[in-house]
Amino acid sequence: MKTIDDLQVAGQRVFVRVDLNVPLDGETITDDGRIRAAVPTINKLLDRGAKVIVASHLGRPKGAPDPQYSLAPVARRLGELLGKQVAFAADTVDESAQATVAALGDGEVALLENLRFNAGETSKDDAERGAFADRLAALADLYVGDGFGAVHRKHASVYDLPARLPHAAGELIAAELSVLKKLTEDVKRPYAVVLGGAKVSDKLGVIDHLLEKADRILIGGGMAYTFLKAQGHEVGGSLLQEDQVPAVQDYLRRAKERGVEFVLPVDVTAASEFPDLKTKAPANPQVIAADAIPADLQGLDIGPETRKLYASKLADAATVFWNGPMGVFEHPDFAEGTRAVAQALLDSPAFTVVGGGDSAAAVRILGFDENAFGHISTGGGASLEYLEGKTLPGLAALED
Repeated sequence: MKTIDDLQVAGQRVFVRVDLNVPLDGETITDDGRIRAAVPTINKLLDRGAKVIVASHLGRPKGAPDPQYSLAPVARRLGELLGKQVAFAADTVDESAQATVAALGDGEVALLENLRFNAGETSKDDAERGAFADRLAALADLYVGDGFGAVHRKHASVYDLPARLPHAAGELIAAELSVLKKLTEDVKRPYAVVLGGAKVSDKLGVIDHLLEKADRILIGGGMAYTFLKAQGHEVGGSLLQEDQVPAVQDYLRRAKERGVEFVLPVDVTAASEFPDLKTKAPANPQVIAADAIPADLQGLDIGPETRKLYASKLADAATVFWNGPMGVFEHPDFAEGTRAVAQALLDSPAFTVVGGGDSAAAVRILGFDENAFGHISTGGGASLEYLEGKTLPGLAALED
């Protein structure tokens, strides 16, 4: 796979597919981590005299312009981080995009409007996707793929466009791949994995793969209650995927056969109702045993004893991968489990990887120093699919 060091970019129009899919509250960016992650590649190209065309998606618009998903606020923040004006095209391939790109000088940068405002970006029809890729290709001379958070998507700007232009991987993708190889090839042991988040169904593939790789797997978040149910415990009103119980029971059996330690909560922090995440009103949390959750309560975080247990299981690890919060970390009454795991990673001598998505957001929201972790991934779904051993379309497209 070529890198941008292999491209002659001076005076060339370079299309850079990044992942600027950041959370917005109106027009306010609440977490700019993905924008900051895109800056090194963009700066490197600008310093070498390229005309840089930045492109990304944001949210899930329905293939047509939708003001709530405009990248205009992102263009402003990107300009602040780059320390220079970012020209903003009000469309993706039409008159504004063409004029904006045509006006670029060497060492200047533009951002196209949300790629998903065009139905061709995400179409499952190869011809429709290809037609959109053709129009994107007409804007540029070279392609750089650097949107790691999107490489597991077979989308026009990720998969089809690299086939139409000389291409290379950006700095972020190169860094992500280097880290992921440390989790899949010649792993330093003990190798501990912490999995959280809402649904166990989202993690089935990676759990299946990790049974062959990890030494211990710690489970938290909403998915923990399906595991507790699989062990025969009542989970009250907690999030439960009843249809996944047989699969989870099979994983627990296979883990025992392979000597992989599964660690589940021994206590949980619960409440009678899901908390109000806007007002952050007190939710009257209660700490109860994980095997005795009454019908009128729902578990919303791991409890204090579980936090101690999980910290002890990470203390001697040599490699740790963490994907998914331990609870509803957006509310202060249920953030301590996620905070405890983050702190345990910092306290551990292990090479630590925070696997993108909500985990990465939690680290920033809870005030941790990102640089203190071994690596914080920008792609939760992409990281998981890579660890599952899947071929990621956006990475395959960058291969020569």
